[in-house]
Amino acid sequence: MIKRPDHMDDKDFCRLTFDMMLAWDAPGTGTEPLLKESSSSSSPRDEDGDGESLFSINSTNVAVQVGEGKSVGLEAFARIARSCAAIADLITIHNLFDALTSSSGGRLHFIVYEKYLKSINKVFKSAKGHIGSPLSSSLKLANGEIILDVAGVIPTQPVLQHIGMSAWPGRLTLTNFALYFESLGVGSYDKAVVYDLSMDSKQIVRPELTGPLGARLFDKAVMYKSTSLADPVYFEFPELKGHSRRDYWLAIVQEVLYVHRFIRKYELSEIQRDEALSKATISIFHYHALREAFRINPPDFKSVLGFNLAEKLPKGDMILDALYNHLELLHARSQTHNCIELKDDTNTHILSVSSYTLVIMGFMPLEKLERNGVNNFMVPLITIGETTSLELAVKESYCCSGRVEAAFATVDQVKMEGLGANFAVMQELLHPIIELIKLLVLLAEWEDPLKSLAFIVILIYLAYRDWIKYMFPSIFLYIAVLMLWNKYRSKLQTVKVFQVNPPPSKNAVEQLLMLQEGISQLEAYIQTGNVALLKLRSILLAGAPQATDRVILVLILTASAIAFLPLKHLLTLILMDTFTQEMPLRKKRSEKFRRRIKEWWVQIPAAPVQLLKPGRSKQQK
Repeated sequence: MIKRPDHMDDKDFCRLTFDMMLAWDAPGTGTEPLLKESSSSSSPRDEDGDGESLFSINSTNVAVQVGEGKSVGLEAFARIARSCAAIADLITIHNLFDALTSSSGGRLHFIVYEKYLKSINKVFKSAKGHIGSPLSSSLKLANGEIILDVAGVIPTQPVLQHIGMSAWPGRLTLTNFALYFESLGVGSYDKAVVYDLSMDSKQIVRPELTGPLGARLFDKAVMYKSTSLADPVYFEFPELKGHSRRDYWLAIVQEVLYVHRFIRKYELSEIQRDEALSKATISIFHYHALREAFRINPPDFKSVLGFNLAEKLPKGDMILDALYNHLELLHARSQTHNCIELKDDTNTHILSVSSYTLVIMGFMPLEKLERNGVNNFMVPLITIGETTSLELAVKESYCCSGRVEAAFATVDQVKMEGLGANFAVMQELLHPIIELIKLLVLLAEWEDPLKSLAFIVILIYLAYRDWIKYMFPSIFLYIAVLMLWNKYRSKLQTVKVFQVNPPPSKNAVEQLLMLQEGISQLEAYIQTGNVALLKLRSILLAGAPQATDRVILVLILTASAIAFLPLKHLLTLILMDTFTQEMPLRKKRSEKFRRRIKEWWVQIPAAPVQLLKPGRSKQQK
């Protein structure tokens, strides 16, 4: 089916694949088959014939099959990803299907599918047009380097590079290995500056604010930073409304960065590296096609970029592990094929769909298809009823993503605008702790001698009776009992909204001053602190029952350890754990443990917050 370079441009291919999905979606419905032998004695079309279609298809039957009202579901669409990487990828198949069916209630119609394939074909042709072009020659691309996208060539959609206080327009080119920026000179472009994304130089790519003379005014830029650069570089994508261009370029640059991180982490061989880069390349083409055809910019958890998605999803490392296992099988089979003669057993075939697709499309040299006379890249057979480890890892990760998305939604709701509002929320959240600290300071300063004396006597008595070790267990048990009580109450009534008296309104001059860089950074820190405190409040008040149960269990276990283990032994264990986390034997496990803690934390929803109107007290609510 996919052995011809122009198969994506064949309308019969589009109709046939959709008809196959219809059959998979509703088998045995009594519909007429799409491919039907002609009643005449005409022979089938030869796939190598000049100007003829790849398939022998009756147009009338096609119209019946893909007529109005016909649609397919996710399971049927997912089967295409196994055999045709140009259409979909196993890792992002769910998000791609959701994007295509966002306006049709989870059912894919032929008109949308056809438009999507046309857009993909257009993107493939545009990218293939860069091969051997003046742009490719001027950049002096290495072997195997593919131009993925170019920005800054249209006057209405410029790209500005900011370094320090200076800014300059130019042309930005992304390949599967690097970023190239060519400053706009007099009638031509200057020599390109290369930002190698394949290097291990602690590279960071993130959204950032930019503006004239280094001012942080417009949220339309991508920041690139690495140890090889003295100052970070900002690429601004100006547009009148929103920042969709920036979001698109941020996503595809991160995809290239993440795939090279994956290659270095698992030390992939050449054939494995080619497959990983091919998967990233095709996924970027998918994203480009969606954006061009449907004006879609999927959020993080709905991304159609495989490696980008694995970095964002909970348990995304399991997806990368499963992908690596698949590539290990690919490498092992390639070694076997180089040593022994191929047999007719299809179980010995190498499954490398993405690389095969790029070879057929003309992006990779034909030498990749045959090495030493042996086919190293073949189209895999679809195994009906069998689920691969990669699909299982993707399903498990998607199951966990729902709670994360819900938690992120609550986080977005409680983020307040303005330093004053965020400071008011933090001050109210920390009110009990602030009062306790004030009391301890009061006792330490002996402003009330009677209270200070009583406090010291109690401390001495506790130390003399050796009861100090029970102080923290008592506190943890008290908190655990309080959380159990709050969890019981939450079954009877919902968690109360956290109410905060807002600060006085500020005039225009004060608001402009708050836009300065230092204050904006402070605002971000306080905002992050508020989110953390509100999540703790949600746990404490059993706003997230599953998280509350785990915290209760941890507190009880911690209380037991502190209560029954000698203090010196406990401190020894803590010090040993702290200073051995980065040793080679524990490094991988420590990284996984920190990742699990982070993933668990982001799943916790933040407690709701409400800013009261000025002059209205909490008692009046």
